[in-house]
Amino acid sequence: MNFELEPRYLEIQGRARELAQQVESVAAEADECNTVHPAVLEALRASRLSELMVPAEYGGRDKRPDPLAICVVREALMATSAHLDSLFALQGIGSYAITVGGSQSQRETWLPRVASADALAALGLTEPDTGSDLKAITTSIIESGDGLVLNGAKSWISNGGAAAFYVVLAKDQHDSFSMVLVPADAPGVSVTPTPQIIAPHVLGEVAFDNVQLPADAFLGEAGCGMDLVFGTLGVFRVSVAGASVGLAQAALEEAVRHTRTREGFGRPLAKLGPVAQMLADCWTEIEQARLLTYRAASMAREDPAGTLHHSSMAKLAASEMAGRVVDRCVQMMGRFGLIRDSKIERLYRQARPMRIYEGASEILRLGIARELTRTVP
Repeated sequence: MNFELEPRYLEIQGRARELAQQVESVAAEADECNTVHPAVLEALRASRLSELMVPAEYGGRDKRPDPLAICVVREALMATSAHLDSLFALQGIGSYAITVGGSQSQRETWLPRVASADALAALGLTEPDTGSDLKAITTSIIESGDGLVLNGAKSWISNGGAAAFYVVLAKDQHDSFSMVLVPADAPGVSVTPTPQIIAPHVLGEVAFDNVQLPADAFLGEAGCGMDLVFGTLGVFRVSVAGASVGLAQAALEEAVRHTRTREGFGRPLAKLGPVAQMLADCWTEIEQARLLTYRAASMAREDPAGTLHHSSMAKLAASEMAGRVVDRCVQMMGRFGLIRDSKIERLYRQARPMRIYEGASEILRLGIARELTRTVP
């Protein structure tokens, strides 16, 4: 078994690290934005890394999006800027349903613009009164005349207000779940800002008030919306694990630089027993999570839906690990870890939401346990 990345992924990793380095000077500023930072978006466009999110037929790199390549990029980007990581990730999260379920016209209209990052994408699942329990959504899509009418509201939507289109999960008139493609400029679509969170993010509350859509606005067949949701999660949930690993690695490097140069009791902090133990534990846990993440992402290349439980395990393990590691790193840096807007303080705040979005840890545990009890003879 070869545990090293193949040359193709090393090349992608190198380009992602170059992009991260290009935005490092504005990373702190960008990571406090709840609107798109223009310099970061321009750098992402110039990197052409968004091409990884789209099939080659529509301006992308590969036959289909490669979860391992996406993981490797998110690991590099999150280590420098959460804002950059989010802009990159959402190009895939918001467009994957078009890739696998869209009509030829929908793909030709939107996917080349996603690949160039000319059009930002968004996925609308969460509602004001519905989070993890997607079957409780109330947003509705009904057939009316020659078209469709969409009503409802989506909450805490990443890229809300910045996206060129929304891929929206709604309940249809047959009490099934369907996915529809909604241009952001369609009459009846409105966006208000989501309350600022501890790790600022481009978020919006998106309302749909009698939005008129053509009959072919469905992505895939009517009633197959949940299949598209799980397909999206199968490819992109594991990428959150990649971002978590990158965040934890960045935090550890900050702690190493501090403890190697700062002295206490006559020697560098890194050589004091308790600090050395924390450094060793952090490094070990990061490498464990990285291996699990790369394995799950490799499995998802072939069968995203069938290996979703492995992606869930990777996301669970890596996001929980990132929280522990960053907390230890702040502890090792003492008062210097508490300075507002320092890199370690930003990482500390950014780690916390990762245990909630793309599947809260508790929900992931339920799904993992269900799969285990189903498969064990």
